[in-house]
Amino acid sequence: MKIVSINVSKQKGTPKTSVESAEFKVNQGIVGDAHAGPGEKQVSLLAKESHELFAPMTDVCLKNGIFGENITTKGIELHKLNVCDRLQIGGVVLQITKIGKECHAPCYIAKNVGSCIMPQRGVFAKVLSNGKIKKNDLIIVE
Repeated sequence: MKIVSINVSKQKGTPKTSVESAEFKVNQGIVGDAHAGPGEKQVSLLAKESHELFAPMTDVCLKNGIFGENITTKGIELHKLNVCDRLQIGGVVLQITKIGKECHAPCYIAKNVGSCIMPQRGVFAKVLSNGKIKKNDLIIVE
């Protein structure tokens, strides 16, 4: 189980751009990301496997971050985790706070991709420990 991509944006509700690494701050999220701040959805995660499941339903190239996820993973069924489960990625610990979400109908992403999978497959977390995460870091489910 690993990080495929770390993605950030300056505006909420838009696709995110991939970066090599990011700094995570307790009770804030990713430094410099539009979603940074207190609350239960500080960091969003989506499995690459969910991208692949959705791909046959659209003609759009599904780059990492296209669904607005901060972290794209590989090898973990994120949507099957439980609220309060913890993910350790290097020194950073994330605690799952929400599985799925209510989507603004229709959101920017759904308009441009055809649909959004975050309501069914997206996972949200809060940051419990400061640190830096980089692409290809391993994920440990605690």
